[in-house]
Amino acid sequence: MARTSTPVVAGWFTGAGEDFRLLGTECPACSSVFFPREDGMCRNPGCACDDLVEVPLSRRGRVWSYTDARYRPPAPYVSDPELPWEPRALVAVELAAERIVVLGQAALGVSVSDLDIGMEVEVVAGVLDEEGDEDTGTAWTTWHWRPTGVTA
Repeated sequence: MARTSTPVVAGWFTGAGEDFRLLGTECPACSSVFFPREDGMCRNPGCACDDLVEVPLSRRGRVWSYTDARYRPPAPYVSDPELPWEPRALVAVELAAERIVVLGQAALGVSVSDLDIGMEVEVVAGVLDEEGDEDTGTAWTTWHWRPTGVTA
């Protein structure tokens, strides 16, 4: 038995391994694509459509910007104050096909020194936090960005 994998936000991603994808929504009227997903109505102010369709987003994109988080984030982010805080690189990635920028953490082991503006990265499954013991606990899953050609 292992920890139960639970998405941090249900409906924002699906799959595992090479099938892992972020899920967005697309407006069939104006072709606008949204992430995080929009389930109410098109965010395009010039469009009145309210019938959006779920779409898997591109797995790859290019680094648009990046930084590192050197501090423990404030509430409502939950982290164990008993454990040391480990800085993480934060990456803004432009998905070329969708022409949108998606933010996320870099994969474990990827620091700002490993990133460059314009470099190709891919989305991979990651773990934001774990709680409970290894047999009955929960692994809160999310997405991370990893330079292409790098394996975990």
